[in-house]
Amino acid sequence: MVIVTRIRREVLTLPAAELGPDNPLPPLRPLDEIHRVDERDREEPPRDTARGLGCEPLPSLLPVRVRDGYGRARTPRALDALVIENDRLRATVLPGLGGRVASLVHLPAGRELLHRNPVFQPANLALNGAWYAGGIEWNIGATGRTTLSCAPLHAARVPAPDGGEMLRLWEWERLRDLPFQVDLWLPDGSDFLYAGVRVRNPHEHPVPVHWWSSAAVPQDRRIVVPAQEAWEFGPERRLHRVPVPADDAQHPYPVDWFYDIPDRRRRWIAALDADGHGLVQTSTDELRGRKQFVWGSGPGGRRWQEWLGGPGAGGYREIQAGLARTQLEPVRLDAESECCWLEAYGPLSAAPQHVEERLELALPRAEFDAAHAAWKPYADTEPGEVLATGSGWGALEVLRADRKLPGTPFPEPTLTEEQAPWRELLRTGTLPEPRRVRPPGPTLVAPHWRDMLETAPATPHTEYHLGVAQWHAGDRAQAVRSWERALPLAPSLWPLLRCLAVADQEHGHHERAAERYADAFDDLCRERRDDGEAWTAASAALGREAVEALLRVRRVADARAVWEALLPETRARGRFRLLEAELLLAEGRRTAARAVFDTGFEVADLREGSEAIGRLWARLGDEPLPARYDFRMRPQGL
Repeated sequence: MVIVTRIRREVLTLPAAELGPDNPLPPLRPLDEIHRVDERDREEPPRDTARGLGCEPLPSLLPVRVRDGYGRARTPRALDALVIENDRLRATVLPGLGGRVASLVHLPAGRELLHRNPVFQPANLALNGAWYAGGIEWNIGATGRTTLSCAPLHAARVPAPDGGEMLRLWEWERLRDLPFQVDLWLPDGSDFLYAGVRVRNPHEHPVPVHWWSSAAVPQDRRIVVPAQEAWEFGPERRLHRVPVPADDAQHPYPVDWFYDIPDRRRRWIAALDADGHGLVQTSTDELRGRKQFVWGSGPGGRRWQEWLGGPGAGGYREIQAGLARTQLEPVRLDAESECCWLEAYGPLSAAPQHVEERLELALPRAEFDAAHAAWKPYADTEPGEVLATGSGWGALEVLRADRKLPGTPFPEPTLTEEQAPWRELLRTGTLPEPRRVRPPGPTLVAPHWRDMLETAPATPHTEYHLGVAQWHAGDRAQAVRSWERALPLAPSLWPLLRCLAVADQEHGHHERAAERYADAFDDLCRERRDDGEAWTAASAALGREAVEALLRVRRVADARAVWEALLPETRARGRFRLLEAELLLAEGRRTAARAVFDTGFEVADLREGSEAIGRLWARLGDEPLPARYDFRMRPQGL
C-alpha cells in the first residue's frame, strides 16, 4: 500500500544547550573568515574562478549581530520539528534552527542517510557565531556558514507539482538583502527528497550570491563524485589543483576539496559505506559546484568533532553543492532577477564505479529536469497553513519598498519590537528615542536606511546608529564625527565610546582605544539597571573587549579592575577563564595562570581556526598542549 505523502508536526527532544542572548555590540570589525585565498593562487584557477575569488567581500557582519551567548551545559529540550514522510523516506526538519533537515531515514531499510547529531550544541563556526553540526543545511550570504544557522525560518504548507504537499521554508537573508525559499517534498513512492531552491534579487543593481547546500554524513563513508581532479584548500590556505584523493580519510588536518566536474556531466556526489550503501545528492545543472570537507585525522580534528557532538556521537564529513566552482567565490545575480534549481537527496546502493549508472536508473536525468520545470510555476504559489514564523526583517523590507514577492509573503504581523523603531523611521522620518534605558538595538546599514538616518533629526540615538551605518559604508571619518557629535547630549555614553574605541584600534591608536574602553565600561557599570539577560550580555561583551584592549597596552592594573567588576557568573564562563589566565600571566603570576588550565575550562565560543588557547599555553611552558585544549587546525609554523 502506498502511503500518501504527509507533513506533520513533531517534537524532537535532545540534550541541548541554550542559545542565550545575542551580543549587543555592533560587529564593526571585518569578518573573521579563514577561507581567504593567497594572492599567488589567483593565476592557477580558471579565469571565471580567479575573477570571483574575493569578489565584493563584506566589510562586516552588519546588520546581523554576533550570537555568542550560548554555553555547553546541555539539558533535555523540546525542539519543534516538521516531518515530511511517504512510504519510502522520512525527513525531519527544524524550522526554528535554520530549516535544517536533521534526519533523513530510508524506511524500507531502516537506515539513517545523514549524520544525525544526538545533541544540539552551538559552536562558533557560522559567520555570526552559533552553528551546530549534522543534517542538511542551507548556506546563503557569504563564504562560510550562514548567519541563519540557528535562526527561525518561515514555514508553511504549499501544493506540490504532483498534487501532494510541499514544505516551504523562506526568509530574508540580511547580509546581501535577498529573499530565498526552499521547497521540500516527497513525490508519492519516491526514494528522493526533492528541494526546490530559489534566490531572488529584488534590487535595481546586481548582487553577489553565495549558496552551498551541505549534508553531513558519517565519517567512514567513501565519497564518490564524477571528477578526476579537485581544487584543494588545506591548512596552508592555498588553493591548488590535485588529483581526487584516493584515501581522503588519512588527511591529518581539515581540508576542502572542490571537485572539478567536467561541463555537461550530471551534477552529483555520493557518500557510501563499505558495502556500497549510502546517500546520493544530485541537482539540475544550475547548482554547479561539489565539495567535500573533512576535519582530518589529527588530534585537532578529532577534538572538534567531539566538541560538536559529544563523546560517542561519531565523526562526520560533509558533502556540499554550490552555485560556483568553489566556495571562495560568489556568482552574480543580476538586478531584479532570480536563480533557481532542484536538488534531490536519497539512498543509493552501488559499487563506486557504478554510482552514476545506478543513479540514472533510480532518478533519470531527463525525468529530474522535467520535475524542475514542473516545480518552477509552483514556486510562486502562495503558502497555505503557516507552520512556523521567522523574523520580521523581511516584512520591514517589503513595507519599505512595497515589494511583491509571490510565494514568499512577509506580512506585517511578523514585525516585532526589534523592527518597531525602524518602522517608525520609515513612517515619520524620525528614529524614536528608547522608552527606557537599555543597550541599543540593532542597526540597519543598507544605503536606503542610511539615507533616512542622515535626514532624520540628529538626536544622540540617531547619531549612534548613523555612525554605525556610515562605518559599514566605509566612511569611517564621518562615522567618527557622528559618534563624537552624539557624546555631549547622549544619556548613555558607553555605546558611543565603544564604537570610538574600535575606530581607534582600526587606525592604530591603541592607547586612546584602551582609555575609551575603560571609560565605556565604567559608564556601563553605572548605568546597568539589573542583572537580566540584556545587561549581562552587554557587560560581558564590553568587559571582554576592554580587558583585551587594556592588556594590549600593558595597563594591567586597569584590566584587573575591569575583570573584578564583571559579574561572577560571567567570570566563570570558559571564555573569561581563558582571559583570566592571560591577565594572570600579564601580572607575572605564571603559576596561577597555569592553575587555570589545570582546573579546566571550556571556551564555548572558540572560533573555528582560533589558536588562542595553544598560543597562551606555549607562553606558560614547554609541555605538550593537553588533548582537551587541542583544537589546532594547522601544523605549527603555518
